[in-house]
Amino acid sequence: MRDRIEELLNEIETFTASNLQHVEEFRIKLLSKKGKVKELFEEFKTVAPELRKEVGIKLNELQNKAQEKINHLKEKYEQADPSKDKKIDLTLPAENIAVGSRHPLSLVRNQIVEIFSRIGFTVSDGPEIEDDWHNFTALNTPADHPARDMQDTFYISENPDTVLRTQTSSVQVHIMEGTAPPIRTISPGRVYRNEAISARAHCQFHQVEGLYIDKKVSFADLKQTLLYFSKEMFGEETKIRLRPSYFPFTEISAEMDISCPFCKGDGCNICKGAGWVEILGCGMVDPAVLENCKIDSTQYSGFAFGMGIERIAMLKYQVKDLRLFFENDVRFLKQFKSVI
Repeated sequence: MRDRIEELLNEIETFTASNLQHVEEFRIKLLSKKGKVKELFEEFKTVAPELRKEVGIKLNELQNKAQEKINHLKEKYEQADPSKDKKIDLTLPAENIAVGSRHPLSLVRNQIVEIFSRIGFTVSDGPEIEDDWHNFTALNTPADHPARDMQDTFYISENPDTVLRTQTSSVQVHIMEGTAPPIRTISPGRVYRNEAISARAHCQFHQVEGLYIDKKVSFADLKQTLLYFSKEMFGEETKIRLRPSYFPFTEISAEMDISCPFCKGDGCNICKGAGWVEILGCGMVDPAVLENCKIDSTQYSGFAFGMGIERIAMLKYQVKDLRLFFENDVRFLKQFKSVI
């Protein structure tokens, strides 16, 4: 074995190459997984114990010399590569750099947050996996309440008291429990409902819900807040109307329409000829909800509202199929040019 090591050392010493390809062939011959140096290391296991120190030193010397020789020759021929000497033409146009953009839902979410922040609303966040109290009961929806049938809920099978939140109103419960009035906050986030996926519905979507609690808060405050938002989001000429509705956590409750941003109220296929499109639900916070969260309903009142970000984005960008927001099709996403 010592003789073979010496032979390889002599071969390394005398080896010359004319190009990088020869250097690579020599490297494979000696240092690859099936190379001669690897074979010698495998045979080292059979060397007599009294000779292992001497042979081991020689083996390490062989490996180091082989690597040094290969590195030296590589450096030599890489420096001699004529392609390295080519001059750069600084007058050539630069390569195009692909510019990314934010997702349309992020654009709309950020705009909604920015609009409400101008009038003093803070942003609050909460868990997407909630307990029944924060998602339903505290919001005036006890276990036997028929309003639970309005929402197809994803329950956690190992704990029926735990759900994927169906609304970001659950965040407002956390805020009311831990913050003394006045409270003025919006809660954007992802929510989940067990619905069939179609052009108009999805099992996951995004909401922004708002809450304002203080002394002497009235329905007029709610109306003016939503009018301000609508004009800032869809244009100064936008009008709103409020229609009576029902939500378990507000009393009185209403749904809000805006004048169609496409036909300006004249009637089109988007608004189905009505001149109005619905964008959100709202109302005065039910006193029972305030009491559930340890807020004195005789001293404080408030309003709440909630809207789907997808709904706003579909109106703003004239998108007719909700599923496009979730498919990550670059052809669709690159149309939204707001730079990251």
